[in-house]
Amino acid sequence: MSEEKTLLMPDYIQAISQLGEKIKLIQDADATGDTAVAYDEWRAKSGRTQMPGILKCFGHCPDFLRHVMRFSDTVHFSEGHLSRRHKEMIASYVSYLNRCPY
Repeated sequence: MSEEKTLLMPDYIQAISQLGEKIKLIQDADATGDTAVAYDEWRAKSGRTQMPGILKCFGHCPDFLRHVMRFSDTVHFSEGHLSRRHKEMIASYVSYLNRCPY
């Protein structure tokens, strides 16, 4: 990880990151089989080109990854008590506070 990215992280995240990765992430280029299919499904639906790390940590269990993606769509991107617009604003602000790209 670049020093610039490390400096943007909160102190507690920097401390954890020095311990090393706890969960082996399956990177986009390394995904095969059902994991690759699940990644492709997410990219097609989201319009993004790369899977976010929070979803890559579930790549070892593609069925569970799909459940997480559906749950996320329901909680974050559907209309409910809060509009999708408000949920996106909250997510963006929380990401800003955590110095995490959204």
